[in-house]
Amino acid sequence: MPTDKVLKRNSTMDSRSRCVAAIRGEPVDRVPVFPLIMHAAQKRHGITYRQFAGDGSALAEAQLRFHDAFAVDAVTVCSDAFRITGDLGGTIVFPEQSPPYAAAPVVRNAADLTHLRRPDPRRPGSRMADRIASVEQLVRSIGSTCLACGWVDMPFAEACSVCGVSEFMVLIHDDPPLAHHLLEFLTEIVKDFALAQVSVGAPLIGAGDSAASLISGSTYRAFALPYEQRVCAAVHEAGGMVKLHICGNTQHLLRDIAASGADLMNVDHMVDLSAARDAYVPVGAAIKGNLDPVADLLQAAPELCRERCLECMKITGGSRYLLSPGCEVPAHTPDEVLHAFCSAPTVFASQSRVA
Repeated sequence: MPTDKVLKRNSTMDSRSRCVAAIRGEPVDRVPVFPLIMHAAQKRHGITYRQFAGDGSALAEAQLRFHDAFAVDAVTVCSDAFRITGDLGGTIVFPEQSPPYAAAPVVRNAADLTHLRRPDPRRPGSRMADRIASVEQLVRSIGSTCLACGWVDMPFAEACSVCGVSEFMVLIHDDPPLAHHLLEFLTEIVKDFALAQVSVGAPLIGAGDSAASLISGSTYRAFALPYEQRVCAAVHEAGGMVKLHICGNTQHLLRDIAASGADLMNVDHMVDLSAARDAYVPVGAAIKGNLDPVADLLQAAPELCRERCLECMKITGGSRYLLSPGCEVPAHTPDEVLHAFCSAPTVFASQSRVA
């Protein structure tokens, strides 16, 4: 019997309960398995990335198929960072085998921003509505026992999408008032998008803000943190939780990120896991990460992957911790490595009981 099937049979909690308890710091039967799966699900479902990102039903089916094949405790609707950009009128390019991107900036100056209107995230045919439909499908299919997560990008990341990363970085230096005006506008849209996903049953909203890893602490505190806090507060008020995903080297931002109000913090492999634990857990947040997606998954033998998983769980004590690589699982990660990854929490739980 495959190891992941044994894991499911021997579990005493369902996946949703396990994830929620771990995030809250409550006892769990084992560490939850919560990787970020996009290309790996698309590839195994036998569809193009264009289909995965452009058809909410296909995305949900790919996640369901991956969930059935491996012992993951959470699935997500993350696919790309250009949902809001598309609904603001941006031209989105859909390559066959890579994520969508904006053909040109939507906002280049103050006049462009003046002409934009706050879109309805549920408008039929919109990219936001397509993601909401994915959430609904996952919640309906497995949401009672598995953590079916929504996804948004935080306002700073959205500003980089609608302007272009380099262009927005220049804007925050050259015209801070306009940058804040744009961030204010985008914050309300991000909140609308997140709350629409909570309303259809997503208990947790993943929130990407990876571009924030590129900025200094002072810039983060001025242009990213206040808007992250507002999104987190809105989701909490609606009864949901937030996972903040800032991949990249955030070592210099740990104490600032801890103030975001997110319930779960992603930790990339470039960050010291002990330092992240010491920054996040005392403020009541859980952590996930920080295996290297390439060295510890894609290029690793199963035994090495399992050892790295055990190392992460030892560092965190398995408390307020969810097993994950620092970012997305590579598409071509061998199945036997994924099985080793998914079964590692059972090994750790057994070792802990013996100790």
